[in-house]
Amino acid sequence: MNQEEILQKVTDFLGDRLVTSGEHAGRSWAVVPREHILETLAFMKNAADLSFDFLVDITVVDHLHLELDDAPERFSVIHELASHSLLHRFRIKTPVPEDDPCVPSAMPIWEAARWGEREAHDMFGVVFEGNPDLRRLLMPANYVGYPLRKDYPLRGRGERETFEQVRKSET
Repeated sequence: MNQEEILQKVTDFLGDRLVTSGEHAGRSWAVVPREHILETLAFMKNAADLSFDFLVDITVVDHLHLELDDAPERFSVIHELASHSLLHRFRIKTPVPEDDPCVPSAMPIWEAARWGEREAHDMFGVVFEGNPDLRRLLMPANYVGYPLRKDYPLRGRGERETFEQVRKSET
């Protein structure tokens, strides 16, 4: 199944729930509202002729200061899917508003979503509802803010002065 056929199958499944879709650099993608993300991901995994059995990555894109037709909200949660048996990939984008940055967790479909969602939460502040472990993963537990948001100051918020420095002990 080629990318055009995959995109058509997803478009047929979503119908009027599909925001938009397209193809770039040989890879297809679809924009799905957050209220339909879980049913879409389950369809992508369980449809025999798609068989997206592998969640490659979950990330977030901050569209601050960008006016994009396919990104009406500040954030987009991206699910990158792959099929081991059929050797194809697909990307699902979900717009997430700045004033309510949450989306359902993909953990009911792929247990592996736990870590990608945890990292995306740590870096961007998007809450994945249903993920039981959204503790800081890359930043210290007492860290304030989300460093990959585009409004985060380039020099940080004083963390260089307040974080404990670990030095190699002299012997």
